[in-house]
Amino acid sequence: MTDPIRDNVEQCRFELQVGDQIAFARYRREPARLVITYVYAPPMLRGTGAADRLMEGVAAHARSGGDQIIPLCGYARAWLHGHGAHRGLLA
Repeated sequence: MTDPIRDNVEQCRFELQVGDQIAFARYRREPARLVITYVYAPPMLRGTGAADRLMEGVAAHARSGGDQIIPLCGYARAWLHGHGAHRGLLA
């Protein structure tokens, strides 16, 4: 089960709150595509798996919306390539 993520439409980013810290993935929408431009985890969350859980939520969101993902961010690209169950989401 993935942690709940929030789609902060106003800031064009998915957010995962852990305590008082927020990891996020910036995006832009294109027809049937979600372009991930940047993934960020605050220093206190690095190494805790927060960015991994965030990306699980982003993948679930894309899948439920019938979108493919274009990962411009190096972390997002490596994450998608490293998780076989989600490679089908790559545009």
